[in-house]
Amino acid sequence: MTAVLSPSPPVPAGTVHRPGDDELLAAKVLPARHPWQWVGTGVVLVLTAMLVHTLVTNERFQWDVVGDYFTSSSVLRGLWLTLWLTGATMVVGFAFGVVLAAMRLSSSPILSSISFGYVWLIRSVPPLVQLLFWFQLASLFPQLSLGVPFGPSFVTFDTATLITGVVAAFIALTLDVAAFSAEIVRGGLLSVDEGQTEAAASVGLTRARIFWRIVLPQAMPAIIPSTGNLLIGLLKATSIVSVIAVEDLLYSTQLIYQQNYLVIPLLLVATVWYIILTTILSIGQYFVERHYTKGRRRRPPSSFAQVFRDNLPLFGRIGRHADSSRA
Repeated sequence: MTAVLSPSPPVPAGTVHRPGDDELLAAKVLPARHPWQWVGTGVVLVLTAMLVHTLVTNERFQWDVVGDYFTSSSVLRGLWLTLWLTGATMVVGFAFGVVLAAMRLSSSPILSSISFGYVWLIRSVPPLVQLLFWFQLASLFPQLSLGVPFGPSFVTFDTATLITGVVAAFIALTLDVAAFSAEIVRGGLLSVDEGQTEAAASVGLTRARIFWRIVLPQAMPAIIPSTGNLLIGLLKATSIVSVIAVEDLLYSTQLIYQQNYLVIPLLLVATVWYIILTTILSIGQYFVERHYTKGRRRRPPSSFAQVFRDNLPLFGRIGRHADSSRA
């Protein structure tokens, strides 16, 4: 710590005065220096500058080609399918996950065991394996039928015709989302103290009203962050459908570079689109989290610009020093 002398403050009455006390009392305490933090910041800035320089000066990235194909019709069709898969599987899978979480928390050992077994099985199998399994379901069941259990069938479908690539992707991703969202919802509900439910029941509130007005609002701050991460992960996970020739964003770019052999520029097209989409989802997640946590903070939540500045290694530190000096 560094001491800087300033005019001596008045000594309280009854205080024993000793030689050197005036200097100690007048010393201004300054925060300890952290030179290695500045060294680390400098290294990061140099590496970042090198990366930017490489992206700008290396002609093999072919940014003009990236711009030409960035909004091409085939890429936009693949982008639309990626967004549709993400939204549809997230909505259906999360709704199924809420049901699984309710089953897991129920007093019925059968429902609880079924929910536990489902989550255990789906989380144990990689999403790519699930996708390939559903796509090849016709090898196991050539025909699917509807009818009386263990009795006659009323309607019969050809499995290969019914389970297309898009349907297989939807089923596999939905089942995977359901398993993970079930644990997210269950963890959020368990984070609410049971005393809240007991207190609400003691004043005559129904179980449904207790859940929607008492339990769920308090569980949302624990549910939202993990759900946002699940959604962003799902957006990126949709790229695995390219292995079964579903024309999502990634497969659309693959079809193009298989014809013109411009592999890197077309991969950059997909990369930039994924970055844009995940950034938009991250910003949306920030505002949703801010909405549900504003009543639980001791101080008002920071604005998005303030959070962005604080996460910058150098400019956030400079801004904080400026704020403290003004104070």
